[in-house]
Amino acid sequence: MALNMAEILFAIMLLGGLALGNVTHQNSTYTNPILPGFHPDPSCIFVPSWDNTYFCASSSFNAFPGIPIHASKDLRNWKLIGNAISRPEMLPKLATTIKDTSGIWAPTLRYREGSDSTNKNGSGHGEGRFWISTTLVFDNLAANNESRWDNFVVSTDDPFKPDSWTDPVHFDFGGYDTSLFWDDDGQVYVTGSHEYKVWPGIQTATINLETGETGPWENPWNGTGGLAPEGPHLYKKDDYYYLMLAEGGTGEGHMVTMARSRNINGPYEAAPHNPVLSNANTTAFFQAVGHADLFQDVHGSWWAVALSTRSGPDFKNYPMGRETVLTPVTWEKGQWPIFQNASGITSGWGIPSEPILVSDGEGPYVDSPDHLTFPPNSTLPLHLIHWRLPTPDTYLVSPLGNENSLVLRSSVLNLTSTDGLSTSGKGQTFISRRQTDSLFTYQLDINASNLRNKEDEVGVSVFLTEAYHFDVGIVLLPQPDKNDTSGELAPYFRFRGMSGYSVPETVFPFPQYLSIDSPIALEIRAFNWTHYSFAAGPRDARHLMQTYGIARGEQLSAGFTGTLVGPYATTNGRQGSQNGEFEVAVGNWTYLPQGQIIN
Repeated sequence: MALNMAEILFAIMLLGGLALGNVTHQNSTYTNPILPGFHPDPSCIFVPSWDNTYFCASSSFNAFPGIPIHASKDLRNWKLIGNAISRPEMLPKLATTIKDTSGIWAPTLRYREGSDSTNKNGSGHGEGRFWISTTLVFDNLAANNESRWDNFVVSTDDPFKPDSWTDPVHFDFGGYDTSLFWDDDGQVYVTGSHEYKVWPGIQTATINLETGETGPWENPWNGTGGLAPEGPHLYKKDDYYYLMLAEGGTGEGHMVTMARSRNINGPYEAAPHNPVLSNANTTAFFQAVGHADLFQDVHGSWWAVALSTRSGPDFKNYPMGRETVLTPVTWEKGQWPIFQNASGITSGWGIPSEPILVSDGEGPYVDSPDHLTFPPNSTLPLHLIHWRLPTPDTYLVSPLGNENSLVLRSSVLNLTSTDGLSTSGKGQTFISRRQTDSLFTYQLDINASNLRNKEDEVGVSVFLTEAYHFDVGIVLLPQPDKNDTSGELAPYFRFRGMSGYSVPETVFPFPQYLSIDSPIALEIRAFNWTHYSFAAGPRDARHLMQTYGIARGEQLSAGFTGTLVGPYATTNGRQGSQNGEFEVAVGNWTYLPQGQIIN
């Protein structure tokens, strides 16, 4: 009997899983990525006192709210329960970051159990706290400028309360990727990555979490010689301190390395089989595997999470960016951990075959569709995000006269505005969600009747950064048979984009059956894993939708982030009280997942 490629891959992974050793409960298979889309640099923990729940945090860069927190009870189904950076006043400088690689870099999530059995807030959970250490990075500054790094910690006693994380406690460190560790005597340490362009290496110091004061910095290990040793995490097991790093840069050469010592400050002995995890120099579909974290499950078995791109070895098409993958780890007493390579279909330690859902939390599961109608007395859903901090009163949910819609107030800046303009703090009017599926359809109804002036534009975008995005919009432009100064404008559909590739702008007149005074549907569709289509048509006659542009996924594959989809509204640079901002109502926001490509 002939086997297809998917069956062969599954069989290989199953056989690999059977060799994991000392399995105390039945193995099972699951699918990666567990957090698809823009969820890089994962840090995950298991907290028994919180009803045997797993929690994961991810990087967010310039996106706000920042540092999404997901929860799961079965390692398959992950629910967004909040964002650790949810209030603009927590990090006001996020409004003025320059460069698309700036913003919030890798967070580390940890839980420190208290001594009492009940929580101060009466939740019935252990009286512990959740802690995040991370860095707000100004990546435009010189590598040796310590103002480049703003390191801080935030904490909460209940991550299911969306606005419960404390204001940041800042601490001085000339680097990034900071990680907290509690030793057996209760002493807290912070470990971080020094800027490798100055000198590559890892540093560790004691820290006071209330004041941010740190002790002398030690240099326990510099890795195995790979580019950019970073992403350090400390663990203690069997009287050894284990230090795990990422090396090789977050691209084709990414890898995970380990060392251990009897003393927290070293000297450290490198693992004899380094790198302990990497898909570099392979033909695997999942590439760039690295920046890992370790945790144990309810049975005591070990797991690792890491970032990965679904790019294949050619590393060209990966618009969703760096995603979170899960892989089993065998870690015998006194031995080095053995990681299974990351892949799409993976056999690992036992995971419940039937879903165990998280009852708390207001956000959606990561694989859920969107059907958003923005009803009265509601707020923006937890999974909708902006690029940098939003301007106040720019996004109005179901205001009087526009019930069951989201009203956008236009920005002067458009999605291609140069990084330097972001220092105004005014930002772009753009609200979005992560692309979490290889194949999807996104639709939105728009009332564009308030467009009045030349270059007034409202549309939808697949957005990676200001330098990489594709948009289809409704825009007012001079009629071609009229003088440009006549003031006679007409609505057009415009398809344009920014990329490392040449992207010609195309403009299309409205079809005769369409009016700007009637609701218009805009659509973005990933119709295969390498291409997007952009369409528009009358809301009430969707069979008349026309495609106005096609974009390739490789034109949106770059940098540290992943693609977002959502609406924007802009005057394209026009300012002034007479020809100022406009408002548009959008509604019937729909995102329909239609498939994941995993090999």
